[in-house]
Amino acid sequence: MRWLRAGAFALLIGITAYPSHQGSGTWESRAPLTVPRGEVAVAALLGKIYVVGGFDGDRRTSSVVEAYDPTTDQWTRIAPLPRGLNHPMAAGANGKLYVIGGYLGPGLSNPTDAIWEYDPATRQWSERAKMPTARAAGAAVALDGKIYVVGGARSGRSVGDFAVYDPAQNRWAELPPMPTERDHIAAGTHGTKIYVAGGRPPFIGGLNVLEAFDLATQRWQTLAPMPTGRSGIAGAVVRGCFYVFGGEGNTQTVTGVYAQNEVYDPRTNSWEPQPPMPTPRHGIGAAALNDKIHIPGGGTRQGFSVSSVHEVYHPTKTCE
Repeated sequence: MRWLRAGAFALLIGITAYPSHQGSGTWESRAPLTVPRGEVAVAALLGKIYVVGGFDGDRRTSSVVEAYDPTTDQWTRIAPLPRGLNHPMAAGANGKLYVIGGYLGPGLSNPTDAIWEYDPATRQWSERAKMPTARAAGAAVALDGKIYVVGGARSGRSVGDFAVYDPAQNRWAELPPMPTERDHIAAGTHGTKIYVAGGRPPFIGGLNVLEAFDLATQRWQTLAPMPTGRSGIAGAVVRGCFYVFGGEGNTQTVTGVYAQNEVYDPRTNSWEPQPPMPTPRHGIGAAALNDKIHIPGGGTRQGFSVSSVHEVYHPTKTCE
């Protein structure tokens, strides 16, 4: 047993369980990253969690990729990215890990249109067909074996660019752009819909916008706004519920970082607060695995910062 009910005292395998303060679900702490980083991409693939690129503690754009095995509570460094990337996007599909876009650096400069495919069987990276437009700080989700990439920024401007990549054909197709151009967003998918929450501009604190693209109708729609506008956030879907975590621009704290965990229920087109993150962070990614949401790395202060924190949320809500 690796975690205990809220309010219990955890001693097992060095994992700390955190109590629930509101809503439903519980948090636990897992093994930290071996390399502290922020502005990373996170994805689940074949029972593991991958953390890709970002900034390291020396403000360098990183090529480090780590894989987490939840059965052993251990991280392993795998073959590095061919090029260092900060603010990349990532998703797992068809047994492969895809890393898309990002800034080559230095800093927030040189957005790329490259896509890299990692094969865990061969432990090799290979470059695939380029994205229609270069961008960073967007979001990528996998659905039915394809990768959808939405939003982001390039040349200092947010974009609403939206495209789908078919790995089987090694081909991109452009889709109707997102109505609200933004970057540093969170995205998730359920059924035929792709949800996109938060982001910026006009300011670092972020937007509360929630928009969804329906693959069945090929149309965007505006849904109930998120209770807390924020950017630099992460999102994941479990049992049909879309959770959005963290972010920066919080004027109520000295760190400027949000602990918020808010969930969208598509059945009622409404949001609810959930137990906040034990360690508030931004520049994060989230990935769901076995109905648990992993959030590794990210910055603990607004602007440049890094951490090795790895916390896992166990939601109990069902939206199906």
